[in-house]
Amino acid sequence: MTSDSVSSLSRRAVVAAAVSGAAVVATTGTAHAAARPAAAGPSRRPARRPATADTTPVPPLNVSALRAAVHDLEHPRLTAAQLRVSGSAGRWYGTAGVADRADGRPVHERDTFRIGSITKVFVATVVLQLAAERRLTLETPVQRHLPGLLPADFPPITVLQLLNHTSGLPDEQGVPDLSTPEAIARHRYDRWTPRQIVATVGHGPMKFTPGTKQEYRGINYVLLALLIERLTGRRYGEVIGSRILRPLGLRHTSVPGNDVRIHGPHVHGYMKMTNGSLLDITEYDQSEAWGEGEMISHTADLDRFLTALFSGELLPPRELRRMFTLPPDEVRMVDGTPARYGAGLQTVTVNGITFWGKTGERYGYASAMVATVDQQRRAVFSFNPVRRDATQLQATMRIAEALTKA
Repeated sequence: MTSDSVSSLSRRAVVAAAVSGAAVVATTGTAHAAARPAAAGPSRRPARRPATADTTPVPPLNVSALRAAVHDLEHPRLTAAQLRVSGSAGRWYGTAGVADRADGRPVHERDTFRIGSITKVFVATVVLQLAAERRLTLETPVQRHLPGLLPADFPPITVLQLLNHTSGLPDEQGVPDLSTPEAIARHRYDRWTPRQIVATVGHGPMKFTPGTKQEYRGINYVLLALLIERLTGRRYGEVIGSRILRPLGLRHTSVPGNDVRIHGPHVHGYMKMTNGSLLDITEYDQSEAWGEGEMISHTADLDRFLTALFSGELLPPRELRRMFTLPPDEVRMVDGTPARYGAGLQTVTVNGITFWGKTGERYGYASAMVATVDQQRRAVFSFNPVRRDATQLQATMRIAEALTKA
């Protein structure tokens, strides 16, 4: 593993956190209106009730706004987009662009795509299932289950603190910036192991005392996936398959492992190079996103997963409430904004409508699955930006506005 291969991981983590955080800030206004319960950490005061009883009426579907949001492929430049809206307040599906620029094939609802950090919801669900089965407790330090993996001088970090991104783990160290698309392309086939990923945070002081702040970090879910493997004796992807994918009939959702390709009908992702050309970046070794961002799915499967999760098919009530439960009010993001991550889900309020769900992104791909708690409105969308930076927020914001516009 070269130092340049490490830089790909570091840059991905930084960009993902920036995009996720900026999307919430840009489209909310009142994200902190969601419930804030007690989390493991210094504060143990009683929590307010999670936002599971929110029944704010959503506006009727604005089909013209939805269609316009999907069909704008220029702000920013996208090669494709698709949006599935469902729930008790109405259904709609629309696409734009092409799945493959080589043959001009339009996007179809059967097409799969890389879902990035939506993977974390699957991992969190399994961890909470194991907690419900009393195979672990969320207040137990992860070091007890994974001895010797983190430096001995690190403070105890609980499973819950990994789930809700309050771990305070150090930044990756000694990783040069991978700042050009050409460099990204050269390292697209680099192979990582989970322990190599964990080793990148094995130096330097903690960023903050665990449980006192919130910072979105993929490394938290690498550790959770390793925890799943330690407790079950099986690969975490196999556990997701046996506990979630097969029981729900999610035949188009997969954990690719070392396979760099997407098989079957799928949407291609593209990256704009320095000379302005577009490189097909669909083939990519996802081991750098092991445990936290590597899965593949499509809109119908993600809608089915979200429905099952919010309906209580996958978790008992106590564990499900953990997903909708934010840390206490005094626990804020490192930039000072209100905490917005529960145990696996993030929350955002747009035009007075509060959604819970998860965003995800990989090179050439951006996606999200969100729903109101009462499932009046669910939405799964995917679009394909040619630049992986803050410009893709324009598409996310446009779709969020269309979903909540009267």
